[in-house]
Amino acid sequence: MPNEQKVTRKLTAILSADVKGYSLLMSDDEIHTIQTLKAYRSLMSKLIELHSGRVVDNPGDNLLAEFSSAVDAVECAVEIQKKLKKENARYVVDNRLEFRIGINIGDVVQDDDRIYGSGVNVAARIENLADAGGVCISRSTYDQIKNKLELDTEYLGEHQVKNIEDPVRVYRVLMGADAPKPLVEEELELPDKPSIAVLPFTNMSGDPEQEYFSDGITEDIITALSRSSWMFVIARNSSFTYRGKAVDVKIISKELGVRYILEGSVRKAGNSIRVTAQLIDGIDGQHIWAEKYDGKLQDIFDLQDRITQMVVASTHTQIQRNFGDNETRISRQNLRTWDVVARTWKYAYDLNKDSLEKAKDMLRAVLNTDPKSSMANSMLATVMAHQVWLGLVKDNIQDVLSEAQEGLTFIFFCSSQSSATFENNGIFLSGI
Repeated sequence: MPNEQKVTRKLTAILSADVKGYSLLMSDDEIHTIQTLKAYRSLMSKLIELHSGRVVDNPGDNLLAEFSSAVDAVECAVEIQKKLKKENARYVVDNRLEFRIGINIGDVVQDDDRIYGSGVNVAARIENLADAGGVCISRSTYDQIKNKLELDTEYLGEHQVKNIEDPVRVYRVLMGADAPKPLVEEELELPDKPSIAVLPFTNMSGDPEQEYFSDGITEDIITALSRSSWMFVIARNSSFTYRGKAVDVKIISKELGVRYILEGSVRKAGNSIRVTAQLIDGIDGQHIWAEKYDGKLQDIFDLQDRITQMVVASTHTQIQRNFGDNETRISRQNLRTWDVVARTWKYAYDLNKDSLEKAKDMLRAVLNTDPKSSMANSMLATVMAHQVWLGLVKDNIQDVLSEAQEGLTFIFFCSSQSSATFENNGIFLSGI
């Protein structure tokens, strides 16, 4: 019986690269393509060696390399793309050789100088997902570099790739035009309407697998808030530049030109999850509102939608309240009315079925004795709008909204509040 050769296995960082559109380039100009490919391979090989890597193979337009460190592999890939971009600038677009690079950490089998296995295959599949001149990395690679390199990444989701059983989670390394723009040094003027930046919610679970959930919560909140025409909401790309950075909210407010900052965290324990959110006035750094939400993970997407809905509803309400307090001071001529309405704030902002019903009953009672109170009418309209928004009204939804709108119309014509207040609340209702 022949002796069985012992298989050598190891965990390594694999870099796979190829030229985007290589066949077309060859058909257009073989000589230029071959000469440029040789020059670029030489450049890449030197950079790989400088970053403590090893070129394993380079058939056709492909190049395969391995590194003992994920950090070295990603730093090398970024440096390669920067160097090749400068080299390509000498040629017209149709003559440029632009490499795609994929990086994965995986278990491989080593046979002499060659490496084989699913770890190599995953790197090649991730490479196919990269843009020309870009770098994509696997989740295992991302976990190793996220706190070690000053690089921004974008999560591209799960991908089912050829000959790999499980979906692969892929991240794109942001470079050049894709990278977030440097923060401006000068202060930006605040818009003439409420403005807000939603910072990436922090994953406090100690489980990297839950990061997609915290990112999903953040992105859903940004999307939902952006639907309100009466608010100015900072785009995701700008907000996510602050991921993992300890930055003073006052500085963020100045850099982005916004009044309000919404930040939060996600913590997972067993089958339970807790999301906290807090709204901060970026001008003075004062906390306006904070809340926590608990749920189970049986239906992760339903939980994400529910938390998003509640955070957005609370954020709308608190910004309207704070913005209104700063722009138009409420008349307090009728102290009894003011006292009752002020006590309803707690119930109105708890945003649950019982508290909103209690707030509505109190406000209707005060309107029986003081029907011209603009503050009571405005608060009642907000409470009823939130009941509809949170799905607490099952029947006669249009009747509820009509009553709320009537109250706001009354304010416009009969109260001393500004028409701007009516307009903002009217937009809020029409967006439900």
